Order: sequence, then structure tokens, then C-alpha cells
Amino acid sequence: MQQITKIVITGGPCAGKSTAMSWIRNAFTTRGYTVLFVPETATELITGGVAPWTCGTNVEYQKCQVELQLTKERLFRQAAETMPGEKILIVCDRGIMDNRAYMTTEEFAEVEKHLHGNEVEWRDSYDAVFHLVTAANGAEEFYSNANNAARYETVDEAIALDDRLIASWTGHRYFRVIDNSTGFEEKMRRLESEIATFLGEDHPYEMERKFLIRYPDIEWLETNPLCRRIDIDQTYLKSEDGEEIRIRRRGENGNYVYYETHKRPIDGMKRLSTETRLSKSEYRRLLKNADPERRTIHKKRYCLTYDNQYFEIDVYPFWDDQATLEIELRDENEEIRFPEKITVIREVTNDPAYKNAALAKKSGH
Repeated sequence: MQQITKIVITGGPCAGKSTAMSWIRNAFTTRGYTVLFVPETATELITGGVAPWTCGTNVEYQKCQVELQLTKERLFRQAAETMPGEKILIVCDRGIMDNRAYMTTEEFAEVEKHLHGNEVEWRDSYDAVFHLVTAANGAEEFYSNANNAARYETVDEAIALDDRLIASWTGHRYFRVIDNSTGFEEKMRRLESEIATFLGEDHPYEMERKFLIRYPDIEWLETNPLCRRIDIDQTYLKSEDGEEIRIRRRGENGNYVYYETHKRPIDGMKRLSTETRLSKSEYRRLLKNADPERRTIHKKRYCLTYDNQYFEIDVYPFWDDQATLEIELRDENEEIRFPEKITVIREVTNDPAYKNAALAKKSGH
């Protein structure tokens, strides 16, 4: 059965994306993938003479760029479906949400209206997003714009743009930031490892740690540019043999995407997890198989990027003094750097009382 996965490699100026593409091709072709690359649209347009400063306005340029990006991704998917390989990896050199970093909120809304799309649909059309931090932040001696005619940012501008790009993708369900805490070659190895982990090549299980925290400062979260609130409805289905099956409606402002997830415990914080995208009609059909002993959980999830880590803070309607915080790790010994504004009560990774499946039983009481 053919498996097509679409990921984004994004990042600030001079972050290593060009090298990353060669690295990914070599690493994942060796692992048996057919690897396809969607070229960076902005560079194509700007080097061809179509730029924000040559078009009538920035928003007119952005309409062209987003439309071309959508078209390229659609055609790459169409082509992939005709290919014989079982494992096909589509790698996008930047994705649609990168454009948001170059627009005001009003301009982005105009592009959405013009192309009959929405942020949730565009952002979550990718299976995973990997952000490479600009060399201007942590590896300043290597920052240069000599190898890219479309790059014009100073060091300070590059760092500010890096933050805007991270903010644009915050809210995606699988977002990883690769910083400059190591040398460049090790940075590429870390990227490869993150992608392999996502694909289930190195570790076919997710590794999560979960913490009970004091009720967070909602105003701080909602005004933080590196935080995004997502509304989630989570329903558990009837299942057997210890397997947990749930369906999810995830989105914001009335726009949603739908998923079915199967989880099976391995040991401790490790769980085998598979996720499938659903259509709205499939989601509604599966709702009929809901576990009658559990209620649908309605929660607000705050996706927070902090110190190059990606936290998920879940706020439930039946708690007014506490919430939960989760983080996915590549290594169970990986250091967690909590935001100063978050007060951890205790870790509940292995406490069954704080599993969502258990909370679903309590939510009506």
C-alpha cells in the first residue's frame, strides 16, 4: 500500500536549507524512500523578476506566490500517486505558512479570500514541519547572504524573521525546531533524526512526557506571538485488546481538520501511535461508534514554542485551577526547559488518572 508523506523544511535566512535538501535525499533514498522536492517558490519568483517590490503591492505578489505554491504541491502529489514506490516523501522547501511571516493579518486574510482557502486547511495540509534556526542566531560567524540572490536581511532582521516564521507555523500538530546548539554537520544529523523519528524509521513510537501544571496565565498565552490556541473535540471509540482509538476535530475560527489515531502502550512513556487524516463525512460516520462510557472532551490547546521546544498546554472546561502540559521527545533523557510563566505541580506521564481517556469519563461530573 502506497504511503505518501508531505513535510516542510523551513527556517530563517542562512539556516542550512539547501544543504538539508541534499542530506535528506541521500539519507532517505538509502532508507527506501522515493524522495521528491518541491522547490522554494519565493526564490523562483524573485529571481525571475516577480517580487513584492516589482508587483503593484505586497499582497498582489503574495497572491501569486501562494497560488503557485498550492499548484506545485498539488501536481507533486498527483505525480507521486503514479509512482511505483511504496514509501514516497514529498519535501517542500518552505510551505504556504512561510508566506504569512511576510504579511500583515489583513493581507493574509485577503489572500485567503482570494484563493478560497483558510489557515487551518493550509497549515495542516503538511504532515510535519521542521524549522532550521537562522545562523544569525547562535552561529553568527557563518551568516551570509552571498549564496542566495533573494536574501537581503541583516543579522537582526534575520533573527526577527526567524521568530515570525516560527510564529506562523506554531499551531501545527507536529512542529520541530532545530537550533544551532551544535556544529552544522550535527545540526543536519539532528534534522535527519527528527524526520526519521516522525516517519517511524528510528523509533516507531511516540515518546511523550506529561505534566500537571497550575492553571496558566491565559492572557500571556494568547498575546504571545509564539503561541497559538487550537480548539479540539476528542472522542474515544469502542476498542479491544488495550488499544486506544480516538477521533479528533482540530482547528480554529470555524475551520477544522479531522484525524483518527490508534495508540498502543509499549512501556512507560513510549506508545506505538498511528494517525490517519479523515474527511468530515468519515469523522461524522465514526462518531456513531463512540464509546458510550466516555464523553467527548472539548479542550483548548495552546501550542507554545519556547526556547526551541514545542509544548502543548491543554485547558479543560471542568478545571479552573490546573491544566496539563505535554512535550514529545526524541530521547527520554532529553532536558525540558519550562517557560518561567508555567508552574509545574508534578509529572503525570505514567498516571492513568490524567490520560485523556480517563478524563473523558470524568468530564461530565
